[in-house]
Amino acid sequence: MSAQRGGNSTFRVGLVQMRSSRLPAANLDVAAKLIGEAKDAGADYVLTPEMTNLMEASRDRLLAAIVDEEQDSSLATFRELARKLAIHLHIGSLAVKAAPDKAANRSFLIDPRGEIVARYDKIHMFDVDLAGGETYRESRSYRPGESAVLHDLPWGRLGLTICYDLRFPSLYRALAEAGASFLAVPSAFTQQTGEAHWHVLNRARAIENGCYVFAAAQAGRHENGRETFGHSLVVDPWGRIVAEGGVEPGIVLADVDPAAVAAARARVPSLQHGRRFELAEPLAEPMHLRAVGGPA
Repeated sequence: MSAQRGGNSTFRVGLVQMRSSRLPAANLDVAAKLIGEAKDAGADYVLTPEMTNLMEASRDRLLAAIVDEEQDSSLATFRELARKLAIHLHIGSLAVKAAPDKAANRSFLIDPRGEIVARYDKIHMFDVDLAGGETYRESRSYRPGESAVLHDLPWGRLGLTICYDLRFPSLYRALAEAGASFLAVPSAFTQQTGEAHWHVLNRARAIENGCYVFAAAQAGRHENGRETFGHSLVVDPWGRIVAEGGVEPGIVLADVDPAAVAAARARVPSLQHGRRFELAEPLAEPMHLRAVGGPA
């Protein structure tokens, strides 16, 4: 459904919201159905959430259930689906074997020919202790990535990130400075952190960088007991939420105008005003402040 408007190519984004189980085959069926629905609704670019192929907390179960990407039947099916539907299909992430004792949390961008044109391994590992006893140690099971990744779509440059990366603004600034107009944030935010921070963090990354943010999410209570926040989002470069999902699996659609990126950056040209700096040495003694005209 790409169209010309004002000399700028517009396109339709489809976000797939899921509730992945422990069974990769079942998750593949759900994802394929929703991707097809997004295509039927006119989507040119479709993004699925983090952990599209399975949601598994047990390290042993995870490593027993996954294979390396060359042997992954889900990935092969997604490649064929992208070719058949003639869409840019972005699999937010799959857990794939990276070593005998480690997985990779890997994003795959597939073009309309079914070719994998970009891969991104999640850089920042979610190792946290939340209130109420929730504990996550992603680094026990996953090997972190080392490189930021961008790829040119027909409508502009896309920066690839995953979930917990969202809390590290420097990654997004580097992507924007390298020419990204769109930032992908496939996620599986917990219910607790999502309620507090999901909307504001996605809006902040959009505003800071004058970029669109595409954030496909996991949603609801999963088979492994984890509860994710949902609320898949498309945020425009001015920080406005232009499309949002709820807490059930489904699709979220939005029409995207790349010209809005240039417009937002012209209004607030912070990308041009950023400068490098060093921290000054700390003062030898505390500095005492006083109000002008007030008591010392």
